[in-house]
Amino acid sequence: MGAVMGTFSSLQTKQRRPSKDKIEDELEMTMVCHRPEGLEQLEAQTNFTKRELQVLYRGFKNECPSGVVNEETFKQIYAQFFPHGGESILEDAPARLPLAAAFLPPTLPFPLCLADASTYAHYLFNAFDTTQTGSVKFEDFVTALSILLRGTVHEKLRWTFNLYDINKDGYINKEEMMDIVKAIYDMMGKYTYPVLKEDTPRQHVDVFFQKMDKNKDGIVTLDEFLESCQEDDNIMRSLQLFQNVM
Repeated sequence: MGAVMGTFSSLQTKQRRPSKDKIEDELEMTMVCHRPEGLEQLEAQTNFTKRELQVLYRGFKNECPSGVVNEETFKQIYAQFFPHGGESILEDAPARLPLAAAFLPPTLPFPLCLADASTYAHYLFNAFDTTQTGSVKFEDFVTALSILLRGTVHEKLRWTFNLYDINKDGYINKEEMMDIVKAIYDMMGKYTYPVLKEDTPRQHVDVFFQKMDKNKDGIVTLDEFLESCQEDDNIMRSLQLFQNVM
């Protein structure tokens, strides 16, 4: 997906592309194993213009010629954008920011350097794979990106709820929240300051779960999640981080 980021600057131009390029775009979409839905249909289903979808598709196809991404490939692409070591994800902004919006937890602090992101990438892949087929198609990618970049507050929070609802039973239990939060802290790793204590993830979960589980029944419903997040100023601010990156 590196080509996606490299071509985002072209979205700023107002020049029309020649009709020949339009024909080439349509031809390209027939040369992969999975052919995405028509651009007009995706335009209607997302908050992207047809031109933006063309740019996104070109980048997606460059990284994923088959038109679909399995979990292993997803993790490899993820690692390319968030390498191990002391590189801040904001060093080459805005090139990475649009994809970062899809890849980072909504409440993650900035600036940030990432360490071991493989576990979080696993949970993220499951959230992108809405049909649970073991693969992510272009439609899945742009739908999630549309929500994370340009969705309403409720849409973004519903997507985040689905990320935390690992077993997809419609609720978040404490173990699920712990799994996601632990993956986030593993991703933050040694590059946080001050250095995180070993029990920090558990403390984080205890505080948030107690706050969200309003009726104290041991699970967090979607309504409880929406209400609690909208009461938290930090969470609400984090939802606006990538609002204007495209």
